[in-house]
Amino acid sequence: MESNILLFAKDLTIGYQNGEIKNILFENLDVSLKPGELVCFMGPNGVGKSTLIRTLAGLHPPLIPHFRGEESVSGKGADPQKISVVLTDKVSAVNMTVEELVTYGRYPYLDWNIKLSKADSDIIEKAIEFTRIQPLVSKKLFELSDGQLQMAMIARALAQDTPVILLDEPTAHLDLNNRVEIMNLLRRLSRTEGKAILVATHELDLALQTADVIWLATRDKKILTGIPEDLVLNGSFDSVFQFKGFDLKTGKVSHETFRNISVNLIGEGHQYLWTKNALERCGYEISQRSDHTITISEKENKVRWNMQNQSFATIHELLSTLSKK
Repeated sequence: MESNILLFAKDLTIGYQNGEIKNILFENLDVSLKPGELVCFMGPNGVGKSTLIRTLAGLHPPLIPHFRGEESVSGKGADPQKISVVLTDKVSAVNMTVEELVTYGRYPYLDWNIKLSKADSDIIEKAIEFTRIQPLVSKKLFELSDGQLQMAMIARALAQDTPVILLDEPTAHLDLNNRVEIMNLLRRLSRTEGKAILVATHELDLALQTADVIWLATRDKKILTGIPEDLVLNGSFDSVFQFKGFDLKTGKVSHETFRNISVNLIGEGHQYLWTKNALERCGYEISQRSDHTITISEKENKVRWNMQNQSFATIHELLSTLSKK
């Protein structure tokens, strides 16, 4: 085993057992987490992502206990000084403040008198600063939005100061801004603090742009691992998710060219990409052998769309005229 691996599972089989009956979710897994890596764990709904997170955290017993971190935690509870966890479980003590929640991250290090040292307070302050939740520290948990609460939960995990952080769907039910902020935060945390971070997530677009490594749960109870780009290009994502009307290689939804009109689009940059998106969404085919040529120009920070002898200030104006052709 490589010396810099912080957590690994070898020949790990997980699931649930009811008497003599075993419901196996994953079997014979060999996976690992390294410092400085953000790993996104993905797969179809119901495949067992949350169960694997809980098993790696020592909160659920494996069916075949060959899981080890820096020490064995096979179903007996992980060392809270080495692994911190952010789960989807609702916080029950909603009357505590954000600062009190973050402080709980230091409890594994306190003795019987539960008194914070100067070092503990400094770590708590650093976690609050890193997650940028200073304005929230005096707020009660019930006063927070979902995104703010997730940031507070991540700050608590940071205050725990463990080399490994496991998160189960930390961006679930959040708006795009909060989802991006949390994934960027986790990426920055892995880089600057050298943490090994595993995130179970459905956020395909964000995972492809932020993860160092993807764990991809297959339908045959295995996990494929690799960098995002390789798993896209070799068809692994297509095989697992069986996309319907979505081309992952281009990142676009498939559109039907129902107008039987082709357009030659000339331009560059994001103006070209969004104009192309609008035309394809509205049923036009983009082709050099075309019925119409549209040229995008920019002068003095003003963009114009030009077709024949007409010029348009917006894509909407262009589409309205083109639909009458």
